[in-house]
Amino acid sequence: MKITWLGHSAFRLDTARANILVDPFFSGNPAFAGIDRKDAVKGITHIVLTHGHSDHVGDTLEIAREADIPVVANFDLCMWLAMKGLKKYEPGNTGGTIRLDGFSATFTNALHSSAAITEDGVSHSLGNANGIMFHFDDEPTLFHMGDTDIFSDMALINELHQPDIGLVPIGDRFTMGGAVAALACQRYFNFSTILPCHYGSFPIIDQTPETFIAAMEGVKVKIETPAAGGSVSV
Repeated sequence: MKITWLGHSAFRLDTARANILVDPFFSGNPAFAGIDRKDAVKGITHIVLTHGHSDHVGDTLEIAREADIPVVANFDLCMWLAMKGLKKYEPGNTGGTIRLDGFSATFTNALHSSAAITEDGVSHSLGNANGIMFHFDDEPTLFHMGDTDIFSDMALINELHQPDIGLVPIGDRFTMGGAVAALACQRYFNFSTILPCHYGSFPIIDQTPETFIAAMEGVKVKIETPAAGGSVSV
């Protein structure tokens, strides 16, 4: 599996049978500014969304239309996007699993919000915020936590799914900070590889992963921190 960090919480996952964009926040993402958009979307087969905030939905509608591919998201968010012109979608909800070609996506809990505020100032609920557990046919299991705080049921998520790879938010203010994220990884998971995310984009969140890395010192896990646009293979 090739994992490319596209800044903030956006990732590209390239496997033998699927090429997946998660939370493709490109336009307006300072961390995406130096990345070639054509490369980021080339050959994409699916888009998966953790929740409805604009810094995660991002360019979903445009990419899905251009590539003629389905979007996997919670039911409320799928219906919202369908009203805006999305043609192909796979709705689910917390606890459910969607089986697709070469992988499945399970919606887990996340402690966060999920809403859109339109230009007229009206807030529209877009369902629950989620993490997404990816099970692949011939690849390690990967968990994108979405935006979340620590919570004790992470232990149950690990028991049920035993993910090998964690994409972990660490930026503070809107998610766990680095020290709390490190505690979550150490207490509740047995990751072999971690890629921290949700940092280094907006100035009001942490700009580096150093707090997380320091709090993980001595833990036997591989922490990968590629620059935005960089990739790792696992």
